[in-house]
Amino acid sequence: MEIVFWSSLAFVFYVYAGYPMLLDVWARAAARRSRRPERRSALAGSLPGISIVIAARDEARRLPARIDNLLALDYPDHLLEIIVASDGSTDDVEEALAPYASRITLLMLPAAGKANALNAAVARATHPIVVFADARQRFAPDAVRHLVARFDDATVGAVSGELIIESSSSTIGDGVGAYWRYEKWLRRREAIVGSTLGVTGAIYAMRRWLWQPLPADTILDDVLGPMRAVLRGYRVVFEPCARAFDTAAKDAATERRRKVRTLAGNFQILARELRLLVPFVNPVWLQFVSHKVGRLFVPYALVALLVASAVLGVGRWALGVERRLFYALAFLAQAAFYALAAYGALLERRDREVPASAHEVIGDTA
Repeated sequence: MEIVFWSSLAFVFYVYAGYPMLLDVWARAAARRSRRPERRSALAGSLPGISIVIAARDEARRLPARIDNLLALDYPDHLLEIIVASDGSTDDVEEALAPYASRITLLMLPAAGKANALNAAVARATHPIVVFADARQRFAPDAVRHLVARFDDATVGAVSGELIIESSSSTIGDGVGAYWRYEKWLRRREAIVGSTLGVTGAIYAMRRWLWQPLPADTILDDVLGPMRAVLRGYRVVFEPCARAFDTAAKDAATERRRKVRTLAGNFQILARELRLLVPFVNPVWLQFVSHKVGRLFVPYALVALLVASAVLGVGRWALGVERRLFYALAFLAQAAFYALAAYGALLERRDREVPASAHEVIGDTA
């Protein structure tokens, strides 16, 4: 049981601390050895044509402002194509986008999922670089220039921009912001040593000919698409100057649904692309196993850690007093952490319910 305790603890430590430390040392060494030129012709004036695609369902309220944002980009109009793929929308999206009919291509598709909408939009695209965007976020004026500038490097197949989480009335904004800062720290270093493991779905670009149609039920298109490019020998890099802006999830329940979707999507990718687990086939095997696969098994390691510390601390094991005390304290520390987390979740849920209750009381007294 002690082996279970220490191996579980070592596994969790490696995934969240050991791997980042290893990656930091690796990236520093790679940066010193690198002789790759940083050509930025797209910033200097030589620009490729780009096709911006948006897959959306029932987003008629948001899309006009989003199109305005894209049309205001610092990019020549004749090199900019915007394709909106409506995935079975039941709102008045055609009416909402009618004023932009001369500037965009609207695909009215039956409801078949985001992956099918993206496939249809990319198939309609005419330019060599496809930029993927969502209906909700907005781009900085120079975001696309910074994205496409990285394609001057022939080894680059896809480029991820940076998503800036702005302050909002969210009850979990600080936590989400800290998570994104941690993720972006990892992505910067993974790009230096080879390639990032996916992209920011709100803002990324890919060479059109590298796009492979996604299965209809794909959950994480922003991981599967880029990783397929990596398996073909191309790099996926992170460009922090290409910025998109969004607000944090409004509450813990929304963020929890996003996390569950991400975990399910990663399991799905493993089932679809077993090649990712083969060291000599996947050029970023160590990063993928440490960053993506490791996190899938952290919950199981935490359960094993809790059970092992409980058994060793209170069970009838032939351990000295000091060792049993250590394991008992370890169990109590974990139990206290989970209790505080549960209490915080209850408070967050109560805070969400109070405004509605207060509104009802005020309405009754009025």
